[in-house]
Amino acid sequence: MIYIIPQNYNFKNKLLGIIDYPTAIFNVVLVVVFYLILKILTISLLSKIVIFIVLYLPFLLLTLFGFYNESFLFVLIYVIKYLLSPKVYLYK
Repeated sequence: MIYIIPQNYNFKNKLLGIIDYPTAIFNVVLVVVFYLILKILTISLLSKIVIFIVLYLPFLLLTLFGFYNESFLFVLIYVIKYLLSPKVYLYK
């Protein structure tokens, strides 16, 4: 049986089918940064775990669910460009 795939179909390579590779790499880098920061602190292990979850869970949820099927990194770049660019105000 031969399947015909339209030429305008966009294949997206994803890790485990849910997250694209650049976002997964971003998550790994973020985990390493949080781990190194928490390693420096001299608090109990339970406190470190709670702080890690509180700091990392929002980023993980944003990268998993995304913004209208847009990659988290692209959304982050758009937000940074918007904040750094001069604002344009529309006056009536």
